[in-house]
Amino acid sequence: MVLNDQQIAGMDKAQRTALMNSITGYKPLNLLGTISANGRPNVCIVSSVFHMGSNPALLGMIMRPPRPNNDSLCNIRDTRSYTLNNVTADHYREAHQTSASYPSGVSEFEQCGLEEYYHEDHKAPFVASSFIKIGLEVAQIIDIELNGTTLVIGKVVHVIINDNVVGEDGSIDHVIANSLAGSGLDGYFQPRLLDRLTYAKPDKPVKSLIGEDDH
Repeated sequence: MVLNDQQIAGMDKAQRTALMNSITGYKPLNLLGTISANGRPNVCIVSSVFHMGSNPALLGMIMRPPRPNNDSLCNIRDTRSYTLNNVTADHYREAHQTSASYPSGVSEFEQCGLEEYYHEDHKAPFVASSFIKIGLEVAQIIDIELNGTTLVIGKVVHVIINDNVVGEDGSIDHVIANSLAGSGLDGYFQPRLLDRLTYAKPDKPVKSLIGEDDH
């Protein structure tokens, strides 16, 4: 099959949406926790978070074009505080339900059966059942005119994580953390470790860090 841009644009909306949301493969899944200026919590599932830098520690996130009931982006703009929490196999159905279009002001925590967790130094709520909890403050917000989306760049100010999830070298073991990956709008996957490789250098072949016979 070969599709050009005009054919893609002419596809049925649902089919085009499914195609373009899944075409790049597996994506990280996170629950985005926010709170309004008057203290109303909100949570929704997102699949557009990406690494932007380690020093300072920055994460980027693309938010969909504003809608009347898009409380998450409004809350981020108002409070400058939000959280990202890994989606696990224990609560993926509840996480998926947060994508429903609830009326503005309704707490998805209450509606979807997720428990809030608050840290004394962070305003926005975390998801209690997540093994990886990241607290962020807004570093920059960029409105993208091309398609009406918004890039939110956050500075990591808190990491709350189970000790056994962090390796000696600082890397996160997402298998132990029970993290799920997503594809499209409704696909949930449990990843497994294939290998870890040595740092790539021009004059050296890469080698396995876990042993050639262990994967």
